[in-house]
Amino acid sequence: MATVTDPAALERWEKENAAAPLREQPPTTVSSVPIEALYTPESLDGFDPDIDLGFPGQYPYTRGVHASMYRSRLWTMRQFAGFGTPRQTNERFKFLLSKGQTGLSTAFDLPTLMGLDSDDPRSLGEVGRLGVAVDTLDDMRELFDRIDLAEVSVSMTINAPAIIVMAFFLANAQDQGVDWKKLRGTIQNDILKEFHAQNEFVYPPEPSVRLVCDVIEFCAKQVPQWNGVSISGYHIREAGSTAAQELAFTLADGFHYVDICVARGMDVDSFAGRLSFFFNAHNDIFEELGKYRAARVLWAETLRNKYGAKKEASWKLRFHAQTAGCSLQDKQPQVNLMRVAYQALAAVLGGCQSLHTNSMDETLALPSEHAVTLALRTQQVLAYETGVTNTVDPLGGSYFVEAMTKQMQQEGRKYFERIEELGGMIEAIEKGFFRREIADAAFVYQRDVDARRKLIVGVNAFQESDEKPLDTLVVGEAVEKEQVDQLRLRKSQRDTAAVRKCLDDVKRVAATKQNLMPALLEAARARCTVGELVNAMADVFGRYDGAAKW
Repeated sequence: MATVTDPAALERWEKENAAAPLREQPPTTVSSVPIEALYTPESLDGFDPDIDLGFPGQYPYTRGVHASMYRSRLWTMRQFAGFGTPRQTNERFKFLLSKGQTGLSTAFDLPTLMGLDSDDPRSLGEVGRLGVAVDTLDDMRELFDRIDLAEVSVSMTINAPAIIVMAFFLANAQDQGVDWKKLRGTIQNDILKEFHAQNEFVYPPEPSVRLVCDVIEFCAKQVPQWNGVSISGYHIREAGSTAAQELAFTLADGFHYVDICVARGMDVDSFAGRLSFFFNAHNDIFEELGKYRAARVLWAETLRNKYGAKKEASWKLRFHAQTAGCSLQDKQPQVNLMRVAYQALAAVLGGCQSLHTNSMDETLALPSEHAVTLALRTQQVLAYETGVTNTVDPLGGSYFVEAMTKQMQQEGRKYFERIEELGGMIEAIEKGFFRREIADAAFVYQRDVDARRKLIVGVNAFQESDEKPLDTLVVGEAVEKEQVDQLRLRKSQRDTAAVRKCLDDVKRVAATKQNLMPALLEAARARCTVGELVNAMADVFGRYDGAAKW
């Protein structure tokens, strides 16, 4: 390990630094990790560039999963889109594609996320509000009407009913004559993070994980370019976790899915290469860089050394990033444009494979066309004007970046050990471990904001007394009526006996260890609804009330 070549110069700097006053805000990361005034070769004790850093596209992938990274191909530019009826979201999809977006990202409304039909009394007032309403295969058909699914990569953010929505998507693609082998995209399908942070679960943890692995298994065999799960730290971070917790809990979730798939007899190399990840891009550029780089290293070494994966594709952690929704503010919302730009820079410097940039108005409402266009332009300026794509891993070798990467790896391994000590993933969930850790971190962060140890522009610093409101998108009440009327019409026109048979088949298969996807595909074509299929599986799996256990 190299040492500082001029001890006298270092000593002089240390004296001058010690005499200089510190700002009122302590030098810490967003996650309250203390930061040294200067990083030198001594900060990387034991660091071996050949082993710890290596080359892009080579194990352990610290510097990226591809040899040439963005010099050959830019990241996929996605903007999260979904509101109102499938027809309205289809129009937004086409608008974004016309503006230069290179992949679609689908947001579903709260009833769909919770496995409720639009005509369910519990859906009242929420249909189409925070995403698109999807009840049947016909909705999926309208959602992607005149969009070539063989050419456009599609992402769908849904978890508890993910296997049902995936069945709708595949049935629609097949009905449109699209070969499943040509489909590219991702379904989030990460139920474990719901138990940690987001609460959109329906069934208990074990059957919930079984459904995730059913999708992974089916896609590995039938839809080879599709990512059957997007293992998500994003929502863990949005709930208030630190960067290290986001890293550790996300990878631990991924390892659990690998465990279950291997336990059902799957070869790890048959599916691990299609596991994808989804991370938050928060404000602290260097903390985020350390997180992304450490994630690649930890995943690679675990898949190779613990699980015995032989293929390099299984070792490579590929990830989508989204800028931090929790960092957006309703005060001076135009300032969110700057936050998002810096967060996007962190994601790109960290080597993301696809990126969503939040719109400045998302803390107020669903994005307007103007706001979403600016968010997309943020990515385009980053890609084509800043120069960050000209060389691979431009900050690699920085003492600070490599020290943060090493620190993140250490913190991740400590959390993996704690989870094992608690009895593994399911036991740790049942004991409330993840929720307590996240809640404690969120408390520390908010305490620092309240004490002005962390400054938030427009919130606890640099306030404006006279702000002009932004024009925001309004989803009218007519949307819910239109969707409910369409659903009732479709229910009245379908073959009731075929629906009943399909629901019985789903229950029968759910009670076995067979993969549920074939039965759900048949149910999709019979026009069974999301809510009916969720209820059918609940009859077998039961429902889960996490609050009673935590």
